[in-house]
Amino acid sequence: MPKPKQPLAEVFGYLITDQSPDAIRYRSHRLCPFNNKVPNCTKDKAKNPLGVCSIYHENDIIITCPIRFRQDWIITDHASEFFFPSGATWSSLTEVRLNDFYGKSAGNIDIVLVAYDEKGKIYDFGALEVQAVYISGNVRTPFEHYMLNFKANQLMNWSNEPNYPRPDYLSSSRKRLAPQLIFKGGILNSWKKKIAVALNKSFFQTLPPLNKVNKEVADIAWLIYDLKLNSERLRLEIIDTVYTEFLPALQTITRSMPGNIEDFLKILQNKLDEQIEIPPNNETIEKPF
Repeated sequence: MPKPKQPLAEVFGYLITDQSPDAIRYRSHRLCPFNNKVPNCTKDKAKNPLGVCSIYHENDIIITCPIRFRQDWIITDHASEFFFPSGATWSSLTEVRLNDFYGKSAGNIDIVLVAYDEKGKIYDFGALEVQAVYISGNVRTPFEHYMLNFKANQLMNWSNEPNYPRPDYLSSSRKRLAPQLIFKGGILNSWKKKIAVALNKSFFQTLPPLNKVNKEVADIAWLIYDLKLNSERLRLEIIDTVYTEFLPALQTITRSMPGNIEDFLKILQNKLDEQIEIPPNNETIEKPF
């Protein structure tokens, strides 16, 4: 596939080049085909949603909306295989509030899978977190330009426009993934409950190398997905599952890679030199008149 000259891959669930009746209907009514809590897309703004599910970046398609991972609910199937033994009866609950010791919210868990017995009583659960990728630059402007005319703008050239959108993996890990693991993950791990994290292949590849363990001793299952073209639609497919322990993974993700200390010393020296620089001695004439 030639490199696109604009950033939008999927808008309201369909490739922007898809002009089928279904694609046009979903765009026209701003619908979400990926099991949002309501039929419509609610990303960014409920009344004027930013219906971009994924973007192009270099040779990858990057998922930018967490709801995009809900396609056919395959993420819950894969998470349940990690949480529960084969044959368990389970269901999933979305957006479940998690409180800390003081009753204050540590955030909402994206999806909680619950296993229950024949009487409907829960005997186990696991938490599934979904990590889409933050975007730097402006994705709303090309989105709104495309929405003005689906057909005429499907091959638009956006390459020379300012603030061209691209994935911000560093912010995605530091501002989203790491805090999720620290606050919500810390509570769940203290309860000895398993965690699954669903994320894009390209995002996972930017994380520091994680120490892998066997599934039987793992605390976290990293469910790694990619979007594959299938009959003019992009389909969510699992690429790999990586199992890790909780604390080693948390320490790896939250630990910054140290730079060269000599470079930092140069910065300090420059600042010190600026601070102690002797100001010019401007002579003044007393009582000139």
